[in-house]
Amino acid sequence: MLLAGFLDRMVRCGHLTVIDAAGKRHEFVGREDGPTVVLRLHDRSLHWRLFTNPLLVTGEAYMDGTLTLEYGSIYDLVELAAKSMGWSHSDHWLQQLRRHLRQVLRRMAQYNPAARSRKNVAHHYDLSGELYRLFLDSDQQYSCAYFRTDHDDLETAQIQKKRHLAGKLLLKPGQRVLDVGSGWGGLGLHLAQAAQVDVTGVTLSEEQHKVSNQRASEMGLDDRVRFQMQDYRQVEGRFDRIVSVGMFEHVGVGHYRTFFDKIANLLTEDGVAVLHTIGRADGPGATNPWIAKYIFPGGYSPALSEITPIIERAGLYITDVEILRLHYASTLRAWRHRFQANREQVRKLYDDRFCRMWELYLAASECAFRYSGHVVFQVQMAKQVDAVPQTRDYITDYDRTADRATRAAAE
Repeated sequence: MLLAGFLDRMVRCGHLTVIDAAGKRHEFVGREDGPTVVLRLHDRSLHWRLFTNPLLVTGEAYMDGTLTLEYGSIYDLVELAAKSMGWSHSDHWLQQLRRHLRQVLRRMAQYNPAARSRKNVAHHYDLSGELYRLFLDSDQQYSCAYFRTDHDDLETAQIQKKRHLAGKLLLKPGQRVLDVGSGWGGLGLHLAQAAQVDVTGVTLSEEQHKVSNQRASEMGLDDRVRFQMQDYRQVEGRFDRIVSVGMFEHVGVGHYRTFFDKIANLLTEDGVAVLHTIGRADGPGATNPWIAKYIFPGGYSPALSEITPIIERAGLYITDVEILRLHYASTLRAWRHRFQANREQVRKLYDDRFCRMWELYLAASECAFRYSGHVVFQVQMAKQVDAVPQTRDYITDYDRTADRATRAAAE
């Protein structure tokens, strides 16, 4: 089995047993501690297909049931692989060739004009609203939470994320705020309530557009909070503050200059913008082919070195950068556990194949932040060098003031 030679070099931790389609057992034991996993292949073609394209074919085989787990979970399997490869992927020549080809072709894969962007967004975000309610927090924040302690639950951490961003935006009553990629409206509504600002959110998801405007109306905020079905490239006007959370991953490297030029054009001279995006700590790369095909078509998590030169050329100061490392791993763990607890309801919405696809997506994403160099960047930008205070104390002060206000209200 060609796959055996590859796995013999790849498995550096844990104990992996592969039972091939003929019933033969292949054992791979790493030098370091890790999960114990036994998987069975039910299709002889997997013997060579897994060798030629393991990242894509493993996911497809698990979804289709031609690869099953006899011991351990899908998270155990992904953790074993991620811990074995770490930041530096396998040095096998075939893996290096595939990695090089993905790098060369990535601009084509991330070509996201307005029409294609809307289609890509619909692929993921226009699924049943009930699906997201089954595993997200009550505010439906579908982005990295902010865990100030190991004891914070998901609800608390998502509230802390919104406050943390509000602190970085230095909001004042009456300011005009643009939320690029506004999701189900939670952040925009929070900012409007917390600081008495006027908020415009833009999204390409029909489901999110409907829900967010409904929420604004129910909260009596529709006089100063509105959400529009609109591509960021089509937004006009001037805004005192701009925030974008979990949207930049869908822009594509070939469109970064367009994105930051647009931010600069929309921002007032004394304005402040904050970008919150998944990124990679190990330099420029390419999107996992299974994730690109089944979860986030056109998506890419950038390295900081790919973002900062474009911000500079757009005429913006980078006034603050914060790296959230394991916060998203904790967020994804909470989502994964909630998804598993509600798996039967998800199965009724879709089917078992969909459940396996999302179980793999959540497990792979969590492991990417624990072992494979994925992080979250919060980048603050401005046109003027003195647009924000010289020290970061104001962010902590805002967080603490908001916490005290919450505790006082609860009492």
